[in-house]
Amino acid sequence: MSTDDTPKERKKERKKTNMGRFISFSFLTSHPLLLLLIIFPIIIIIQQSKPAIGLPLSTNSRWIVDENGHRVKLACVNWVSHLEPVVAEGLSKQPMDMLSKRVVDMGFNCVRLTWPLYLATNDSLASLTVRQSFQKLGLLEAIGGIQSNNPSIVDLPLIKAFQAVVASLGNNNVMVILDNHISKPGWCCSNSDGNGFFGDQYFNPDLWIKGLTKMATIFNGVRNVVGMSLRNELRGPKQNVKDWYRYMQLGAEAVHAANPEVLVILSGLNFDKDLSFVRNQAVNLTFTGKLVFEAHWYGFTDGQAWVDGNPNQVCGRVVDNVMRLSGFLLEQGWPLFVSEFGADLRGNNVNDNRYLNCFFGVAAELDWDWALWTLVGSYYLREGVIGLNEYYGLFDWNWCDIRNSSFLERISSLQSPFRGPGVFETGLHKVIYHPATGLCVQRKSFLDPLTLGPCTESEAWSYTPHKTISLKGAYFCLQAKHVGKPAKLGIICTDCGSTWEIISDSKMHLSSKADNGTTVCLDVDSSNTIVTNTCKCLSRDKTCDPASQWFKLVDSTRSSTTTKSFFQFNPILDLPGKDFIWKFFGLF
Repeated sequence: MSTDDTPKERKKERKKTNMGRFISFSFLTSHPLLLLLIIFPIIIIIQQSKPAIGLPLSTNSRWIVDENGHRVKLACVNWVSHLEPVVAEGLSKQPMDMLSKRVVDMGFNCVRLTWPLYLATNDSLASLTVRQSFQKLGLLEAIGGIQSNNPSIVDLPLIKAFQAVVASLGNNNVMVILDNHISKPGWCCSNSDGNGFFGDQYFNPDLWIKGLTKMATIFNGVRNVVGMSLRNELRGPKQNVKDWYRYMQLGAEAVHAANPEVLVILSGLNFDKDLSFVRNQAVNLTFTGKLVFEAHWYGFTDGQAWVDGNPNQVCGRVVDNVMRLSGFLLEQGWPLFVSEFGADLRGNNVNDNRYLNCFFGVAAELDWDWALWTLVGSYYLREGVIGLNEYYGLFDWNWCDIRNSSFLERISSLQSPFRGPGVFETGLHKVIYHPATGLCVQRKSFLDPLTLGPCTESEAWSYTPHKTISLKGAYFCLQAKHVGKPAKLGIICTDCGSTWEIISDSKMHLSSKADNGTTVCLDVDSSNTIVTNTCKCLSRDKTCDPASQWFKLVDSTRSSTTTKSFFQFNPILDLPGKDFIWKFFGLF
């Protein structure tokens, strides 16, 4: 401290500072436009900050909600822990806490953590230490990796190591869905693996209920465990609807009795593709507000259909089937959790790539909850192969780098809810979503062309009964002008070029008329500019790829995070915080 820094001097300095603050505020209040520029961004930030999730979760019609009744969208990733070692994959490669943090960094709010039934029902297995489990399988190199990266668990019993993973995720505010993936530890699934349906070799219903009860009890009071999936991919020659109702209802009651706070998640038949029987016969449970259904959908679910057929027609046919088998539940007022989907992230699998374009469009439109397969970069041991590379995995083989960063950017568009209880930042509107990129149509100004950009910065559009696509709160509508040229915004919205039909089997082509009368479709060029081109792939051509022309008009109540100036013609009366602004200046 300086010798002349006396209490008297400090008092003078505080007086100067306070006077400066007073003068500054007086100056700002006498210049209201300047104060508007300062206050308005603060209002935006306050409004758009994400509140903490209030646990436990429950259901409200088709939505999963927190204790305040606000929607919580499950944007999960599957983390495998059901194979022979019965240890969460990757712990020989990276520290557990680092992996939990990476889950958060990648934008996921939840993990679907798989476990084999025998972990809860076979005491000799559950009491094995991590070291002993790997030693029995001859995985000595993996032991060294765990010793190096996660020394605290190497001599823990398997069940305690499993709990440690859950705790690590909880410490990083990641929710967990416990998924009973299989009975006997190992890779899943086939029709003949003895784990498929009640009464199979490794699937004793009484033992299953005992195991569910034990796991529900162990994690009773563990706040980040928000749900339990009763069984993965029921299948095989013994599957039938009568036993599904009998045992799934018993399992649901057992879980709820042992842990009333968790969501109870029920899978369907035929590898979790078929819940059609629930349409006309409701599940009969003694509790309410906790029931969620789950379904799986992969490209290979339909074999090589995406390669062998026209993508528009295949997408339309497959989506109709998904809606018939499971998607109808949303319409009936039940949450549907698509707990497994994914693709070869090397990017060279045509079947998977075409499927993903269709999946992203449906996932945005229906705004369902989901879990991506998978976090895993490689396995300790899978189907007899040590260190098998998982090409569906977000991580690379060594669990260091992201396998496909562009996919991660793309899926970020689905990680936040478009709508639902509590998602009322602005009025109901449409966003124009582009599934192939995970981006939305936006504009920078009146003079610049429309482009693709983050959906968080998307415009608010409306699709009118006259089939015009208009900016909400403004007089501008989307117009087609010339083939191969940018789409425009105009104010004369009654001509043919302002009318947009939703065409093709995929229901993802937006079609209009150019000035010369040519039928065109909305498209994206190499610079992400929105243009109109001749419509692609409307015939049966299976070699054609329509992805650049696929768009979805998605219902949303999210507001844009981008603040635009008056010159960008956003009607300021519709801006967040408008009442405060106008009342503050006496202008309202």
